[in-house]
Amino acid sequence: MSIALTLGEPAGIGADLIILYAQKNLLQNLLVFSDPDLLLTRSRELNLPIKITEKKPSKQNEICVFPIKANSKIEPGVLNPDNVPFVLETLKVASQCCLDKTCSALLTGPVNKGVINQAGFSFTGHTEYLATLTNTDKTVMMLAANTFRVALATTHIPLSEVPRHIQTNTLNKTIDIIHQALVSMGIQQPNITVCGLNPHAGEGGHLGREEIEIINPLIKKLNNSGYHIKGCVPADTAFTPDALHNTDVVLAMYHDQGLPTLKALGFKKAVNITLGLPFIRASVAHGTALNLSATGNISLGSFEMAFNYVVSNV
Repeated sequence: MSIALTLGEPAGIGADLIILYAQKNLLQNLLVFSDPDLLLTRSRELNLPIKITEKKPSKQNEICVFPIKANSKIEPGVLNPDNVPFVLETLKVASQCCLDKTCSALLTGPVNKGVINQAGFSFTGHTEYLATLTNTDKTVMMLAANTFRVALATTHIPLSEVPRHIQTNTLNKTIDIIHQALVSMGIQQPNITVCGLNPHAGEGGHLGREEIEIINPLIKKLNNSGYHIKGCVPADTAFTPDALHNTDVVLAMYHDQGLPTLKALGFKKAVNITLGLPFIRASVAHGTALNLSATGNISLGSFEMAFNYVVSNV
């Protein structure tokens, strides 16, 4: 079966990534859900040859496409709300193909959340949108750079709303999903480090009580049932080499508590993985890079890591 690939925001570098990748790789196991005209036009802008096919490519430069037409003209680097339905349609159709087992996994390019909401669609990110499309009760966002992994208890919500989303039941589900996913990756006894929500993990309740009332009691309960969890660990020391020793994943309480460190240490080697879906989904760990669209001046590092992760786990 093919791996489904969506390119994300058409004005960004999603199309550039696959065109550049096709120059040096035979893409027999990729099916690209996009507008063929976008790919052909972008290839001319990049001055790189490609051929669109509906069969498995037999040589480099050939890209197999599931055709979905864009709504409006696409200009590199220029966001157009008219094309948001096209972006969402590629995700819907590709996801359905994964649910139908027509495709074995989903690989996604970067989207622009702002223009999607500007067009009138409520969208906080791939993680949440794919959960809705697949009727999945709970998903978890995890980024990985080789063996360094960071998962998130909350994802794309305002910082002011984070504390009320740190609840025992949802945190329990998050840790369960992470544990099961790591086991499926071949880690038989995953070691999970959990960050505190507050500075210094609450400083014994003087800087916040979520650790005392919610996080630590849950960790104790799960460890008593056979899990291997360390925490709550203050986030400012959770990512030191000593703290990361024997740690398979760090669970951060919110987006910018965990991801800046991972991206600082492995930006071009990082992959974004959605745990809990009924199929494997991975993505690049960077944005649309509108200013680099159609320039060819981009790194394929994160795309290659995401692609290799999907291939090795299907």
